[in-house]
Amino acid sequence: MRRLSKKKALSLVKELDAFPKIPESYVETTATGGTVSLIAFTAMALLVFFEFFVYRETWMKYDYEVDKDFSSKMRINIDITVAMKCQHVGADILDLAETMITSNGLRYEPVIFELSPQQRLWHRTLLLVQNNLREEHALQEVLYKSVLKGSPTALTPREHNPTEPLSACRIHGHVYVNKVAGNFHVTVGKPIHHPRGHAHIAAFVSHDTYNFSHRIDHLSFGEEIPGIINPLDGTEKITDNNNHMFQYFITVVPTKLHTSKVSADTHQFSVTERERVINHAAGSHGVSGIFVKYDTSSLMVTVSEQHMPLWQFLVRLCGIIGGIFSTTGMLHGLVGFCFDVIGCRLKLGSYRPREAPYPGCQINNHAPLLSDDTASE
Repeated sequence: MRRLSKKKALSLVKELDAFPKIPESYVETTATGGTVSLIAFTAMALLVFFEFFVYRETWMKYDYEVDKDFSSKMRINIDITVAMKCQHVGADILDLAETMITSNGLRYEPVIFELSPQQRLWHRTLLLVQNNLREEHALQEVLYKSVLKGSPTALTPREHNPTEPLSACRIHGHVYVNKVAGNFHVTVGKPIHHPRGHAHIAAFVSHDTYNFSHRIDHLSFGEEIPGIINPLDGTEKITDNNNHMFQYFITVVPTKLHTSKVSADTHQFSVTERERVINHAAGSHGVSGIFVKYDTSSLMVTVSEQHMPLWQFLVRLCGIIGGIFSTTGMLHGLVGFCFDVIGCRLKLGSYRPREAPYPGCQINNHAPLLSDDTASE
């Protein structure tokens, strides 16, 4: 009984076979079929090869939400060179709540304002990248995914020790500020704390020494990520006027970056530049200096690197292989049918009834008549 039940189950399974096997003695191979199969296998190999590179490729996904974190501090990374001596300039930050942020994290370093040939080449390359980023925003995704080792926006050191006088001042470092609108500025005189605000001691600095030509080697907000180029990196402003004001209006957007190489909380920002000459007689009031006015956005952007899942890659491979097999089979059948039709027409067209060998003669195609003897019998 068990053997009978097994045989019945096996026969039932055989009846459900969707892939019946054809004996090799009934299979006929042709040259056209072999050619089509060779083309199909070549196409499959190429498409699978290219599909593997598509599987390895990643893309950046942007998600937006309301930033609910207003109690934490925001870091500002600064590296700016001013064409004035360090004892004549001072930098500080004043936020919207009239809170003066201490600038103990900033260092003043006497340097030469003019760049060496190697540094100038680096600067031109950085400006070229900045121009490409303004035209092609997709390049920023390449920077997010690459995250180059070492900061490419860091000014390269000079090839030799300088012999010229150190007439400029490099202000670099980082400070932590409240996540509210604020104003980072560099102007004449050292800043001092004052109960009703803040002030700069500028009385002992000659007006003729004012020169706020500057170069921003790096300015970013949040955690500093190597390889990310910010909008103001490489900005250089030159002026011959002692009473010149440079203003940068910045909107900071909190950003969470998650890639295969780094995961960090940083900030992106957009900037609008403005500069003017201070002339009180003409109605242009203000203070000579460099003013960076920033404000934080209420939206937060999450940038995450996405990758094609393995199951989707396998499904695409099955689609490629099955689609090529089905398409080439249909094409082979269609071509074979066309050849058969054309061949039959040629055979039928080559057949002609034979003409009479002599004029006036006719060919009797009917069956021969019976003879008289045969008829009498």
